[in-house]
Amino acid sequence: MPHASINGLNLYFERAGEGPPLLFISGTGGDLRVQPNVFASPLARAFDLVAYDQRGLGRTDKPDVPYSMAQYADDAAALMDHVGWDEALVLGVSFGGMVAQELVLRHPGKVKRLVLACTSPGGAGGASYPFHEIEHLKGEARARHMIPISDVRRDAAWAAAHPAEYEKLVELSAADPFAGEPGRDQGAHRQLEARAAHDTWDRLPQIACPVLIAAGRHDGIALPETQEKMASRIPGAELQWFEGGHLFMIQDRTAYPAMIAFLKG
Repeated sequence: MPHASINGLNLYFERAGEGPPLLFISGTGGDLRVQPNVFASPLARAFDLVAYDQRGLGRTDKPDVPYSMAQYADDAAALMDHVGWDEALVLGVSFGGMVAQELVLRHPGKVKRLVLACTSPGGAGGASYPFHEIEHLKGEARARHMIPISDVRRDAAWAAAHPAEYEKLVELSAADPFAGEPGRDQGAHRQLEARAAHDTWDRLPQIACPVLIAAGRHDGIALPETQEKMASRIPGAELQWFEGGHLFMIQDRTAYPAMIAFLKG
């Protein structure tokens, strides 16, 4: 199992595929052990793809100390150095999009083209849903709370009209095969602390590389109005909408091809 010793961490990563180098940065709670993961997506057939478990998550170290968004960004930059990439394409999803914003701002020469998917800038531009406020919700209770937020079409009326589909979503969303693992709760908590402090709004005009903001029309986590604000703040940024909620990439089959086309220029 490949680990990189960077920034005082043993950081777990995986690499597969051929093509232009692409760094994928995952969202809140991202863990490469959860299948299917990004290596089952079209990205692995289009790029030399690297993805990793961020600090506090998965098979990466989980020090129980405060984390910062700057540290997450520096971890990404150091992983690129470890695999021998001076620069790469970058795709950040949700929390990973927040990390990607910090990465391109702190290490602008390392990011050739950037996709920010279902994410937010924080500050005056708007924050994503405050997961730190529902940290006490676990399992099925959390799943039932988040389903109508992740995709605002899945409200109480939808759940009543589609009971079997709704209960299957609850089952899938509530599952955590690694619950109780040493350090897991502490690492997740530290990630949420850093996420709550995310704010790149005032610095977004400094981003100089080509940027695509990819968003779901029905996302209640990274709100549509926030995507529009972010697109107006980043010079030359493109905004593309997809038919889905926060997980639009698996709801709209046009999403991956569109993002791949942008990344390949």
